[in-house]
Amino acid sequence: MIPSTPVNEYFARAMRSSDLDLVVKNEAAAYTSPWSKRVFVDCLRAGYQCWVLASKNKIVAHGVMSVAIGECHLLTLCVAPEFQRQGLGRRLFSLLLARAAKLDAETCFLEVRKSNEPAIALYQSMGFSQIGERKGYYPDGADREDAVVMSAAVGPH
Repeated sequence: MIPSTPVNEYFARAMRSSDLDLVVKNEAAAYTSPWSKRVFVDCLRAGYQCWVLASKNKIVAHGVMSVAIGECHLLTLCVAPEFQRQGLGRRLFSLLLARAAKLDAETCFLEVRKSNEPAIALYQSMGFSQIGERKGYYPDGADREDAVVMSAAVGPH
C-alpha cells in the first residue's frame, strides 16, 4: 500500500487517550506480541513521554519513553507496517530523545528483539551500542526470544 499522505506532512504530538484504539491497531499489525490498550493507559497515567506521528485522520507511528533520575528507557517504538522504511521511526525516536534531554536524561537504554535487524541498524546509526542481552525477554508464540540491550548518551542525533 502506498501512503496517500507525504511523509513530511505527519506531525508529532503527545498521545491522547482517544488515540489508543488506533495505536493498539498499529501495534497489532506490527508486532507478534503487541502491547494491550491497558499498558498504554498505564503509561499515559504514569506521565511517560507518549508521542505519535499523525496526519489529520491517521496515526502512523507511536513511541513511549520513561524518563527519571538522569536516564531514559525507550519502552516501545512502532511504525505501522505500511509506513516503515520512510524515516518515521528515526524522526519519532529523535523527538523522544530530545524530550528526554530537556528532562535532564543523560543516558538512554532500550531492548530490541535479537531478530529485528532493521531496528538494531536504526539504533546503531543513532549512536547506540549493544551493552548486553536479556535471555528469553520477548514472548514469541510458545517460545521466547532474546533481547539485545543497547544504550547511548542522550544528545543531538
